[in-house]
Amino acid sequence: MANLDQYLVKPKSSFSFKSIKSSDKSERSGTKEQNALELEKLAIEINTLQDILYAQNKHKILLILQGMDASGKDGTVRHVFSACDPLGIRLANFRGPTEDELAHDYLWRAHQQVPQKGEIVIFNRSHYEDVLIVKVHDWIDDAECKRRYAQINEFERMLTETGTVIVKCYLHISKAEQKIRLQDRLNDPTKTWKFNPNDLKERDLWPKYMIAYENAISATSTTYAPWYVVPADSKTNRNLLISKLLLNALKGLKLAYPPVPPEFKSIKIAD
Repeated sequence: MANLDQYLVKPKSSFSFKSIKSSDKSERSGTKEQNALELEKLAIEINTLQDILYAQNKHKILLILQGMDASGKDGTVRHVFSACDPLGIRLANFRGPTEDELAHDYLWRAHQQVPQKGEIVIFNRSHYEDVLIVKVHDWIDDAECKRRYAQINEFERMLTETGTVIVKCYLHISKAEQKIRLQDRLNDPTKTWKFNPNDLKERDLWPKYMIAYENAISATSTTYAPWYVVPADSKTNRNLLISKLLLNALKGLKLAYPPVPPEFKSIKIAD
């Protein structure tokens, strides 16, 4: 297993994106074909352990994917879970809140989607939107933002104390790489459906988003739910690293199939 700690944001530390290059490709090795083969092997291993996780029905895993538009959240899900049986895997997408969601506290919709025993749930965006976009657009002030950092930390503490392993990944791409990917969506008819003109308005706020992310990551990387900043200009590097982070979390649970009930041993299936 790679040295994953180099991507870890240490709890109670001030984080800056200057410390990790979005162009880093250190998880890649060998040729394109070799990297594809390694990713396939990781996906198969994740599938094997996910099957045991589901059968054991004891542990829960929450994978949180955050990042700027076009950072590769959807692509990560497709590749990391490419070998997995959909049984026991669930994806939750967090877009703009509905009227019903706005009528509740901001964590309500996230709490409804957290994993149950035996599940891996992927948050494509998450409750962190409520300290990111809302702060960038000045819909909440500094005091409210700090209150929400503390509330998010306690929410995640409660989840971990009740059996959920949380893996939080920020997909770190450069503004230049985002430009390439957004333009690719416009140029490729099979991808144009992904393009949203509002993405360009948010892109204009890039510096403010970087500050909001640095502040949020610094305030909410904890011992029980740390952040990992994943260099993501390279899609292959991104997929390999997140696969390894998830696999590491699964292995840490020391999973095992449930024991065979003694009475089952005497059962004979009739012709």
